[in-house]
Amino acid sequence: GRLEAVTQQMGYHPQYLDSFLKTQHYLMHMDGPLPFDCRHYIAIMAAARHQCRYLVNLHVLQFLRAGGDPQWLRGLEFIPPKLRNLNEINKILAHRPWLITKEHIEKLLKISEWSWSLAELVHAVVLLAHCHALASFVFGCGCEQDEGLGGRGSLKPLSLGNQCFCEATAGNSYSQELLRINRKRSLDSCMELDSLRERMQRIHVETEGRDEMRLLQQDREEGEGQGAEVGVQGGTEHCSDLFAGLSPLADSDGEVTGATNLACYMQDPDFGYQDFARRDEDQTQVFRVQDYSWEDHGFSLVNRLYSDIGHLLDEKFRMVDGLQSSAMAKRQGCEPSVFKRGIWNYIHCMFGIRYDDYDYAEVNQLLERILKVYIKTVTCYPEKTNSEMFDRFWKQFKHSEKVHVNLLILEARMQAELLYALQAITQYMI
Repeated sequence: GRLEAVTQQMGYHPQYLDSFLKTQHYLMHMDGPLPFDCRHYIAIMAAARHQCRYLVNLHVLQFLRAGGDPQWLRGLEFIPPKLRNLNEINKILAHRPWLITKEHIEKLLKISEWSWSLAELVHAVVLLAHCHALASFVFGCGCEQDEGLGGRGSLKPLSLGNQCFCEATAGNSYSQELLRINRKRSLDSCMELDSLRERMQRIHVETEGRDEMRLLQQDREEGEGQGAEVGVQGGTEHCSDLFAGLSPLADSDGEVTGATNLACYMQDPDFGYQDFARRDEDQTQVFRVQDYSWEDHGFSLVNRLYSDIGHLLDEKFRMVDGLQSSAMAKRQGCEPSVFKRGIWNYIHCMFGIRYDDYDYAEVNQLLERILKVYIKTVTCYPEKTNSEMFDRFWKQFKHSEKVHVNLLILEARMQAELLYALQAITQYMI
């Protein structure tokens, strides 16, 4: 039940790590609408959508520790219908969150033996978004490879002991140790990056009036031309092959103790990310943040239905924004907020979320194509991320900055999923 590799990578940014640990602990171990075993099973379902063994195996062990029924680990056919009914929004949130509607919410909340309460559903939605986004971080920073195949040479984690991830916030002793050890290490974020600084400065003297949908169209066309080389096209066409020959782990007594058969935790494995720009025109239109934002709408709704989680999520969002200022502002001539917002808005753009006050030409000027491909892969189909992509796309970045951008991906993706889900819940309530 360890998440050492994740905490060690996040430890390059100690303040964020502390905020993350508090949120994770609250979601999984503090009072809330959902039973503890169900929380871990929902996390298993979420991580399985991206074939993330690291997180699945972690939560399998914690599910058993919380008193969960080992039979549930045989797959979705062996769990209560109430949990199984969550599969549809799990699938949609993980890959195409713009398809979530109030009808999905109504179906789960309708009066029946297996209905969800609003509070339970909000807890479940936050868990799903949290674990989908964390899977992106796990793959983006190489934690999955560290667990399974000996790890990447450039991403070897420090050996800081064997304390359980979920116990790290108890007294914060582990967190504080990470803060101390990584404080000096995090200073390398202030190193000069001349090429990045020059691109930032050009933004203020050179503008192009491009619509953000043209940005997506261009990105799609470029991806088609280079897809075979960088391995980001095709979504899940080979998904069935990935699951071939897998079976549950069992101990000497025949009890299920882990999970290698990720296929048993998901339905419709071929359902994956699809470019928002390719959507059918009669489906969901562009999500405009001025009409429904986290600050003005999502925060108050989630906090009202699941006490205090809104404050913890908001702290994490703000912490990532603050990291950009503290870690990058010392570079002469840089405007780190511009870099952060470019990545954030590019990720949201891939999910159909638009900021009317943003010039999307900045994304093309600020982010090299090879970096955009990396960000898109980690965001939309993280299971396709590999060590070659990480090493090749980031030569001019320090390790802490690679982790930093992966934190931006984690939080931007999570907020995007939450915006769609909470808007659907709001429409249902209205």
